[in-house]
Amino acid sequence: MNKFEKISNFLTEAGVYFLATVDGDKPKCRPIGFHVLRNDRLYFGVGDFKDVYKQLCRNPEAEIVAVIGDTWLRIYGQVVFEKDDTIAQEVLEKIPVLKEIYNEKTGYKLAIFHLEKATAEFRSLMTITESYEL
Repeated sequence: MNKFEKISNFLTEAGVYFLATVDGDKPKCRPIGFHVLRNDRLYFGVGDFKDVYKQLCRNPEAEIVAVIGDTWLRIYGQVVFEKDDTIAQEVLEKIPVLKEIYNEKTGYKLAIFHLEKATAEFRSLMTITESYEL
């Protein structure tokens, strides 16, 4: 299992994890619950009509945190939005309830992103147990 598979498996097991952004000079954090692993890259998504999308466009620095028991994963780096809608379409097929939000009628799109210049850290309490440059 490579580092990306290990991170993806942890996120899947956690189920819900948290995305932190910057809104002006204030931190903002919200739960997210899906990711896609493809070609050793992790992809996440947010609605293009939401404040989180606008925050990430203004300041692409972000952090994702997931917790299972006393182990937690922190991934931080710079958000890069995908120009190709292929992954968004796959997500909508796999999670059909999202089609009620993201469709031609609403005009809302699922904005898919990955993190660049990123680091992933597995931690247990105060100790970094593993760290990867992504």
